[in-house]
Amino acid sequence: MSPAILAQNVTKWYGPRRAVNDVSFAIEHGEIVGLLGPNGSGKSTIFRMLTGYLVPTSGTIEVDGHDVVAESLAVRRAISYVPEDAPLYDHMRVGEFLHFMAIMKGLRGTAARASVDGAARRLDLTRVMTLQTGKLSRGFRQRVSIAQALLGDPRVLVLDEPTSGLDPNQVIAVRDLVQSLAGSRTVLIASHVLPEIEKIASRVMILLDGTLLTADALREKTGGATLRLSAAAPHDAIRRIVTGIAGVRGMDIDSDGAADIARYLIQVQPRPSLAADILAALVGAGIAVSELTECQLDLERVFLDLTRGSARLAA
Repeated sequence: MSPAILAQNVTKWYGPRRAVNDVSFAIEHGEIVGLLGPNGSGKSTIFRMLTGYLVPTSGTIEVDGHDVVAESLAVRRAISYVPEDAPLYDHMRVGEFLHFMAIMKGLRGTAARASVDGAARRLDLTRVMTLQTGKLSRGFRQRVSIAQALLGDPRVLVLDEPTSGLDPNQVIAVRDLVQSLAGSRTVLIASHVLPEIEKIASRVMILLDGTLLTADALREKTGGATLRLSAAAPHDAIRRIVTGIAGVRGMDIDSDGAADIARYLIQVQPRPSLAADILAALVGAGIAVSELTECQLDLERVFLDLTRGSARLAA
């Protein structure tokens, strides 16, 4: 069986500007995958190509086994899209809008009503079905947009910042909804709230300046251990000593502290006594060490390390 989403060497140019650069990835059926990247990194462009709003300049994209250019109607039957700014018809009442969208997706009669009622219950919209969408709060507008995406039972969902503008309780409700789809639906989701993505997604891709840095950032967290060091000495002296020790794979400045104390993150290949060896080498060189502890990298740290590292290489 082909993947739910397959992108191969996809590039997109807007005139002289390249928004997406030779991106390839595959998402299997039932996966929930996060796509992270700074503003302007190309996330929305990829989403719009996946859903048929834009055509790739080069490369190919398949959704549920269908080419997004050659078989666009089949792709649109298989996929639903929630853009960051929910596009609603402000003059329509919520119920009218959802019924209209159900008809647009090919549902009729009892099937349309059942799909609308189910989506409304799932997104807690039953009490606002008679209100005009233009009079809803941002949070309710976002929920209406997600509800219309669920109509017709699509096999693939693409969600661009689905929790934007929601209060904490609504964020939890959307997170629970997305998690409940695991296994039965394929979900590709973008969000600036990294802890939420970490809770929802089984895999996280990171995009920077249109280039895919990693297709599995969460796995980056398990490739080794990280030590946090706080010490008072010139950066170059500390780096020379630490990186010369067997098992140290690299180090970065985490932050500059008070009283000339700097904090570092040291990437290491775990082995017995490595931390003790680092401490002994620093103290032996007369460097005052105030902290040397093992720390767990979260997704935010992986994201910052990858994007900053790539920015330095490009400079």
